[in-house]
Amino acid sequence: MSAPKSARHLPFATLLSALALLLAGTAPASAQQSPASTVRPSTADTSPFRDLELPTPNAFRSASGMPGPMYWQQRADYGIRASLDTATHTIHGEETLTYTNNSPDTLRYLWLQVDMNIGAPDGRMAPLGSAFGRPEPGFQAGVTIERLDAVRPGRKGAAATRTPLTYRINSTMMRVTLDRPLPPKGVARLDLAWHHQIPRQGRTGRTKQGTLGWLYQVAQWYPRMAVYDDVRGWNIDQYIGSGEFYLEYGDFDVAITMPAGYTVTATGTLQNPMEVLPASIRARLATAAHADTIVRIITPDEVGSAALLPPRAGATRTWRWRAENVRDFAWATAPNYLWDATSWNGILMQAFYPPEKLDIWRTAADMTRHSVMIHSRWFPYPYPSAVSAQGPVGGMEYPMMTFDDAENPVELYYTIAHEQGHEWYPMIVGSQERLYPWMDEGFNTFIDWFAFRDRYPADTLRVRSLEFGWMGSWMEFLAHNPPEEPIMVPQDREPSGLMGGWNAYGRPAVGLHFLRREVVDSADFDAAFAEYTRRWAFRHPTPADFFRSMNDGLGENLSWFWRSWFFRTDHLDQAVDSVKVVQANGQATARVFLSNRQEMVAPVEIEVTGADGASRRVKLPVEAWLRGDATVWTSRSPAAATPVRIVIDPQGVYPDVDRSNNSWTAPAGP
Repeated sequence: MSAPKSARHLPFATLLSALALLLAGTAPASAQQSPASTVRPSTADTSPFRDLELPTPNAFRSASGMPGPMYWQQRADYGIRASLDTATHTIHGEETLTYTNNSPDTLRYLWLQVDMNIGAPDGRMAPLGSAFGRPEPGFQAGVTIERLDAVRPGRKGAAATRTPLTYRINSTMMRVTLDRPLPPKGVARLDLAWHHQIPRQGRTGRTKQGTLGWLYQVAQWYPRMAVYDDVRGWNIDQYIGSGEFYLEYGDFDVAITMPAGYTVTATGTLQNPMEVLPASIRARLATAAHADTIVRIITPDEVGSAALLPPRAGATRTWRWRAENVRDFAWATAPNYLWDATSWNGILMQAFYPPEKLDIWRTAADMTRHSVMIHSRWFPYPYPSAVSAQGPVGGMEYPMMTFDDAENPVELYYTIAHEQGHEWYPMIVGSQERLYPWMDEGFNTFIDWFAFRDRYPADTLRVRSLEFGWMGSWMEFLAHNPPEEPIMVPQDREPSGLMGGWNAYGRPAVGLHFLRREVVDSADFDAAFAEYTRRWAFRHPTPADFFRSMNDGLGENLSWFWRSWFFRTDHLDQAVDSVKVVQANGQATARVFLSNRQEMVAPVEIEVTGADGASRRVKLPVEAWLRGDATVWTSRSPAAATPVRIVIDPQGVYPDVDRSNNSWTAPAGP
């Protein structure tokens, strides 16, 4: 850019003289006489368009939202042998945990999660009370650690050596002191034995199945590694109920021993079908593996019969499962499970449910298939199996395994689609649920809309709800459920459980739909959201990684949106202040004076109705507010189409808290 005209025409010697005076600490007389009051104090940038305050990018997490060139994360592999005593509802387990330290740090102790301690009477949270600690005859919350050793292979074929380790349990966290430091790239192997009971209700639970026995849904059931990452070090937040999970990825080899009459389903692929299933069941599964319709694997008339057992079955069956590159393992079992299966894209889709649920669940395997198929638009489903299992938990998710229940088929599909959606967030994209539940529940509520609309395209009423991120429902909810808290506040800290729940589910989904439909191009949004999913698949993203990745993929600095919608409780109030219309030479020129009366900014959609009855819409970009909270838009039209009514947000799809100022109507008469 060239210099101002006045400077361009000054002699070069004059410019040098002026520069010398300034460097010498003197100034021309005119400058010395300037009053001090003209010097303004500096002020912070408070514009809604200022850059979002995010952690400084580094070699681990880049400014583009991608994992950095030195990104690392830990690995935890598990070998578990477990049995369930159905008389006392007690799980006994032995666990070999192999922990790989990929961090640049030397670790002298490890933190494990023992979620089974939630509600334990001797836990430090017990005096506060807990829904997970309700008294139940014969049930005692809490885990008993029977053995905890470090194991190292012996030299030259000698037996492995074992060293008992000291540990300290702090409610739902357990600190294990290593017998020797674990250096970068080092591997620690722990051998544990433990037992605990399964409660009736919670995120793991059981319910009686007539005279045959109990149905169990089992999760958070083994000591699990806490995450050590580059952001917080050890993530040691207590499990107290609302906040969910944050786990490392690894491989699982799990053996589950149950009474012979029980059918088991679990995360992963069954490794020993020849040992636990008769030939007839294996043949049906082989058919289902290539079928796009439902194959009945166990039928109602087979429940409880010897036809379900392999030859020479004893009193128990041991089911062996393997799962690769997953962050958790869950299972379900019952003596009367019906079993349906179908497939898509090489994935075995399965549904397990008791006979009394047949009318509701008869198409559940296809519901599973459909939801996985639709959700794969964001990232191809990477696992060989997808299971939906009925039981008392009602709605929870784990890798390849969801717990579901509902009172009718439509609500069942909603539940299955939601829980299967969690296979993407947070099972594939492994976010920190305990701190940022919106990164799994909110994203999942957002993608639920696509799955439900595809299966039930005529059900326009159901998708216009907060469960699907509908703006109108959110505004109605907000009007009757103050006070608000920012989305970034963890659920366990929310003063209102209702608001906290919708801060995790509905509100983030509403914001994402608004961004996709009203702010940016929807196809561009979808591509950016899918790219975020690809970048962070099987990794641990933070909110900053998401915000940066979306900005990067969309080519937009959306600081104004992320700040108002996620970090604050800003509101939007766009108004038509006045309109001035001038007619000349057969043309009508309308100057529309607009204001932004609250903290949030957004694009402005304007509908102009002319005297001829015709209407047209114009959308002003959010940059209309770059220079402040007032702007003027000029409309030109033929005199016959002189504006007589102007409305902003004519569809009612913006989060505008006061619609009484959204319109202008020309005065009647001359």
